[in-house]
Amino acid sequence: MRRIAIVEDDPVLRANYAEALARHGFEVHAYGSRAEALAAMRARLPDLAIIDIGLGTEPDGGFELCRELRARSAALPIIFLTARDSDYDVVAGLRLGADDYLTKDASLPHLLARIAALFRRADLAREPQPVEETLARGDLALDLKRFSVRWKGRPVALTLTEFWMVHSLARYPGHVKTRAQLMREAELVVDEATVTSHIKRIRRKFQAVDPAFARIETAYGIGYRWKAD
Repeated sequence: MRRIAIVEDDPVLRANYAEALARHGFEVHAYGSRAEALAAMRARLPDLAIIDIGLGTEPDGGFELCRELRARSAALPIIFLTARDSDYDVVAGLRLGADDYLTKDASLPHLLARIAALFRRADLAREPQPVEETLARGDLALDLKRFSVRWKGRPVALTLTEFWMVHSLARYPGHVKTRAQLMREAELVVDEATVTSHIKRIRRKFQAVDPAFARIETAYGIGYRWKAD
């Protein structure tokens, strides 16, 4: 049985969500505050966390909880379920590492569909994957054995961190990667401004080989994507 944690300070909403999810076969644990949720999750992480942003006396307690949970697990699916619908809050939540962001006017079927999608993705991530030795995307060629990069047949001298950032972006062209995701996938422990500096250096190195290089696009306020062919 999948274990879902709900962190919601409104007792009526908390009970309603918990009851509805339990009816659909989930083991539900509901918490009214960040401190209560953290105390429980230190002992055992759930399979998925649903978090409100405002928690009691903490207007941004859910953001802090997301940050703390993401530091403990890069794989834990996290959904923000909140009344706050500003672009700032959506972007902030996703930049902190949440996998999804819904407002409380979303229907139960909609919420259940998002939960199911995240569980499918988590299951796929746990499946053994074939060993990837090369990655080719148009004029880009990555050799994962030698950690070498070629663009239009010419070598591009990337550091190991830069190599994994390019790999993360190019593996799924068109998909936006947040700075937090790039940090995790490059095993980089820095602030987000440093990720931006890495991206600038990567662009310069490709442009030294090909002045017309423009494959790495900025998704403003969110992250970066590798432009699809």
